[in-house]
Amino acid sequence: MEVFVIRHTAVAVEKGICYGQFDVPLAASAIADIQKVIAKLPTDFDQVYSSPSSRCTLLAEEIHQKAALEIQPDLMEMNFGDWEYQQWNNIDQEKLGIWMNDFVSIKTPSGESLEMLHERVKAFITLLRTKDLNRVAIVAHAGVIRCIWAIILEIPLHQIFKISVDYGSGIIINLQKDKAFDQIKHFSSDSAS
Repeated sequence: MEVFVIRHTAVAVEKGICYGQFDVPLAASAIADIQKVIAKLPTDFDQVYSSPSSRCTLLAEEIHQKAALEIQPDLMEMNFGDWEYQQWNNIDQEKLGIWMNDFVSIKTPSGESLEMLHERVKAFITLLRTKDLNRVAIVAHAGVIRCIWAIILEIPLHQIFKISVDYGSGIIINLQKDKAFDQIKHFSSDSAS
């Protein structure tokens, strides 16, 4: 199965804001950004999966013209809990420091850990392997895409921030029933913004 994994386009959020599951708006250039992404994609998807966040569903709705669209909660970005939509500089620096020292296994206050996000994404990928589809699109977030990289390449989670995931960019995966035969076919780092 050929799987196109695409990050949503640029958002209208000032730098330094912590956001994960908070439903932030897309940038003013969203229509043009989405059209740039669509122009790079095939038109014959069997299925489109999307995070429920509006920043993802707007792109997914444009992709799914001839395919079924399924909103998939497992594709939501990491939940930062009490830190959602707060300035990183305004977050309790002691708590932030504890989390930064082990962001893989420590949950954010009232939120989740990177391991929890990874488990959600892994459950989705495991289910996707069982589907009889030729080509699918997944519209999601940088954290989700990095977790997919980690799953396919079997890399440790503390290494995933070494992978750049620009807005409107993504990867193409040849996903097999047996994970030993998975292959990353292409990576596009072209930003749509």
